[in-house]
Amino acid sequence: MKLALIGASGFVGAAVLQEALNRGHQVSAIVQHPEKLPRHANLTALKVNAYDAAAVAQAVAGHDAVISAFNPGWGKADIRALFIQGSQAIVAGVKQAGVERLLVVGGAGSLYVAPGLQLIDTPDFPAKYRDGAEGARQALQLLREEHSLDWTFLSPPALLQPGERTGQFRLGGEQLLMNGEAPASISVADLAVALLDETEQPQHRQQRFTVGY
Repeated sequence: MKLALIGASGFVGAAVLQEALNRGHQVSAIVQHPEKLPRHANLTALKVNAYDAAAVAQAVAGHDAVISAFNPGWGKADIRALFIQGSQAIVAGVKQAGVERLLVVGGAGSLYVAPGLQLIDTPDFPAKYRDGAEGARQALQLLREEHSLDWTFLSPPALLQPGERTGQFRLGGEQLLMNGEAPASISVADLAVALLDETEQPQHRQQRFTVGY
């Protein structure tokens, strides 16, 4: 497949890029710093402003699918507004380009821990991640209102960390996955496996899903 990957040099994006290349896909990596990317015969690095819908449209046109691992960067004071602004531009750009398939990696904060209660709204949710999680939650809501795109939103479990690629994990839906009494985890490499599996063989069209060990 010919894939456009937004945010290919980030923590999640780099793992997704490696998995996509290992599977033999042709990847256009849409980043702010192309120099951070590895060299590969199937990789084209494009310097694109993800907040510019017209620039996104030009970069993703002609691809079979767009994968967005967009993240403004944790710690930014305006991360919530940037998350929403970037998400809106990416959706608009993908639609403008006429690409039907959009896969988005979001956050765990909008997963449900009880009926009507999302993780972000629990008292123990870390304050330093709240604004970013709220931005990601609103990005998901933006997609839920989008009926012309064949979209999928992947929420990682509560614990996303470096680690090996095992290819073994559970799939979930709207609820936070647990491992006994503790929140489930997954390696970023296996998150990438789940995302590329969904890209190649869609199972969650216009839905959100999650994964975990």
